[in-house]
Amino acid sequence: MSRYVSYRDFDWVLLALVLLICALGVVEIYSATLNTKFVGVHIKQIYWILGGVALMFAMSIVSYQALIERVPIFYAISILSLLAVEILGKKYLGARRWVQVGSFHFQPSEWVKLVLILAMAKYFADNKGDCDTQDIVKAGALVGIPMLMVLVQPDLGTALTYLPIAVMGLFLGGMKGKHALVILLVAALLAPVGWHVMKQYQRDRLTTFLEPEADPQHKGYQLIQSLVAVGSGGIFGKGTAQGSQTQGQFLPVPHTDFIFAAFAEEHGFLGAMGLLLLYFIVLMRLIQNAQTAPDRAGAFVVMGVVAVLAFHILVNVGMVVGFMPVTGIPLPLMSYGGSSVLFMFLALGIVMNVRMRRFVN
Repeated sequence: MSRYVSYRDFDWVLLALVLLICALGVVEIYSATLNTKFVGVHIKQIYWILGGVALMFAMSIVSYQALIERVPIFYAISILSLLAVEILGKKYLGARRWVQVGSFHFQPSEWVKLVLILAMAKYFADNKGDCDTQDIVKAGALVGIPMLMVLVQPDLGTALTYLPIAVMGLFLGGMKGKHALVILLVAALLAPVGWHVMKQYQRDRLTTFLEPEADPQHKGYQLIQSLVAVGSGGIFGKGTAQGSQTQGQFLPVPHTDFIFAAFAEEHGFLGAMGLLLLYFIVLMRLIQNAQTAPDRAGAFVVMGVVAVLAFHILVNVGMVVGFMPVTGIPLPLMSYGGSSVLFMFLALGIVMNVRMRRFVN
């Protein structure tokens, strides 16, 4: 490690905020899985968090410039890992998304997000001019290829999380307004094609949130139970392990996709707003780190992390309160899941990496 790089420049405040969110998540996972077959998974979540913190410190040591220089290698490995999912992946609930390594189920599509953040940073850091049509096509291909591979699994939720990386890269890269309008027009024209190739359950998810009462026992069940849970929490909540929807097992997967609904039921409006405030402070802290980045590539990397984190939060919370379709996107640092936790801490490790080198010439 360079003699100019010191852990005195590590963002300890950011780490404290992140660990506080993780702690709230562990408590809610414990509460949500009481008297279910998932009881005890909060202990596994603690192990994932500890492993994630270790990875974060390890990631902060290796220069992010060195990582960006090796992007072609990482990108090739990411494509191969997605191919491995198709060939060796375990099928669960109709989707092939995980590769089993011993007792651990690894989801390559999660870590691919990190590779794409580095890839977009490298491309636009090397591109000194204005973002033209050729740059848009190349950047779109960089993100589009793995995105299509994830859609084939099928995993619409994770595939959608690649979009904010591309959007943030193009925005910071200087994409003109006219180009943005053309992209939106093309997307609108291709929407019917996308609708046609979707699985039926994916179509149902996109339409059910508009009128969940139309099929309350089947397609609209998840969303209705989520809305009931959030509403029943009131101002102060019912208390940990006291939520009727959560403890009565009416709320689906309350320790993963719908953990915010479980949290809102048991901790109320004030608790939910407090959690969202914590996320907001974390995002502002990340943006501050991007502003102090030592170079263009560092700023792009941090803002890529901001884009992914913000997208996850907005979509997950929007899904829980009925403003967005149910897509299976987890709430970062809160939802149970090793791949999601490890990705988030690796991403934060790169942010720390950039911050610790802000005074390096």
